[in-house]
Amino acid sequence: MGVANSRDYHPSVAVVLKRRNEPLKKERPKWKSDYPMTEGQLRSKRDEFWDTAPAFDGRKEIWDALKAAAIALECNDQQLAQAIVDGASITLPHGSLTECYDELGNRYQLPAYCLAPPLNLVSERSENEGAEPTEQQAPPRKEFPLKVRLSSGQDVRLTASMADAIGQLKKQLQAQEDIDVAHQRWFFSGKLLTDKTRLQDTKIQKDFVIQVIVNTAAPIISK
Repeated sequence: MGVANSRDYHPSVAVVLKRRNEPLKKERPKWKSDYPMTEGQLRSKRDEFWDTAPAFDGRKEIWDALKAAAIALECNDQQLAQAIVDGASITLPHGSLTECYDELGNRYQLPAYCLAPPLNLVSERSENEGAEPTEQQAPPRKEFPLKVRLSSGQDVRLTASMADAIGQLKKQLQAQEDIDVAHQRWFFSGKLLTDKTRLQDTKIQKDFVIQVIVNTAAPIISK
């Protein structure tokens, strides 16, 4: 996602802004996920984008406006979405939120999954159909290739099970990277994961990343 910083603004940007500004189109992008995705997984993927995108580039007030406009479109309120875009002085060269600019020339790009559900969206019920009825469903034991990103920028892969608790995974990371468990703080979708949280509770999917902040200054105790 390329976003020009406001400090890089120069006269040529004005040419881009004056080129054209089309009304917001009703058509939403059509796309297919790499795997059948439930509504809960789609929400998690969107939350991860909205939590992280504003932290890197662009202006927060524009990101907030784009999020509000995307939600309005999802609710089929075309008039409200257009009013939000106009009120924030957002330019749409192609009439779509997939590429837009603010009045300073900063570029914003929204992924298709923030604007429309995938063609292979499945319901939570259909995903669980065929499961043997038990008093308490046993958690799946299939191995899951977990990717964690340390605050140093290093990516580490762990072999986990969806039934594993975060506390167990912290011990595995300690064994692999010699990072004391007390110095690890795990985050996913902007939420702190406690030691008792199971991986399956996070609704994480393949290729998603868990952030691990390593603090060696003082021990951190997770309850």
